[in-house]
Amino acid sequence: MEMPELTGGFVKLLGLRIDEATADQVVVRWQVRPDLHQPFGIQHGGVYCSVVETAASIGASLWLAGRGTVVGVSNQTDFLRAVREGELTAVGTPVHRGRSQQLWQVEITDGDDRLVARGQVRLQNLSAA
Repeated sequence: MEMPELTGGFVKLLGLRIDEATADQVVVRWQVRPDLHQPFGIQHGGVYCSVVETAASIGASLWLAGRGTVVGVSNQTDFLRAVREGELTAVGTPVHRGRSQQLWQVEITDGDDRLVARGQVRLQNLSAA
């Protein structure tokens, strides 16, 4: 899915591909590569946190649409399995969408559909006023 406004900057730096982006689900894929490893040769946990934040922010923004913008206020990500290589997939879905805040969960799986990380992001809805 080519969405220039969502695929530049940090998203491009990480090599993220947005396969699906709706107000109800966001799917992001990326290739684990050595420049995203931590010193011991596994995917850096900060990448997982960044992908969780990215998926949640995209979905939350699409849901809020012209009514305003969103900003993350909390990101809690758990690392469950070490990954050295391969493609990872993150799927973000809403848990709660309210007047002032949203909560999104994101699950990250490997090529064998094993859960490698999961996180949730709370986002503040900022009015367009």
